[in-house]
Amino acid sequence: MPVNRTLVICKPDAVERGLVGEIVGRLERKGLRSVALELRTITAAEAAEHYAEHEGKPFYGDLIDFITSAPAVLLVVEGPADTWRIVRTMMGPTNPAEAPAGTIRGDYGTVLTENLVHGSDSAESATREIGIFFPRLH
Repeated sequence: MPVNRTLVICKPDAVERGLVGEIVGRLERKGLRSVALELRTITAAEAAEHYAEHEGKPFYGDLIDFITSAPAVLLVVEGPADTWRIVRTMMGPTNPAEAPAGTIRGDYGTVLTENLVHGSDSAESATREIGIFFPRLH
């Protein structure tokens, strides 16, 4: 079976609320394996590259400010085909108010702008995002 990788970020609110273990545990219990994991503060340059597709949108500045505001846990997980899709399903919709119970955001999220976790939204995005934060894995 081919192995696929995707990027997951436990955002500053997840770190501050002590939810990193729960999030990583859920991924592991699903059968995904962490191949890189790091606690660090994302730089403004990394954030700008990561969120480049949102540049010019009204919420862009808030995205950058939040993701760089405090340490986050960045990890690369690997698993079967469409690992990125598995992670996105586990995360739930961006708005915690719309996220079903059993998803990370449905169980723990409360605020749209601080929604605990990021996961790549396609295989192409995963490759690009892993390259930003874990260039040695390329």
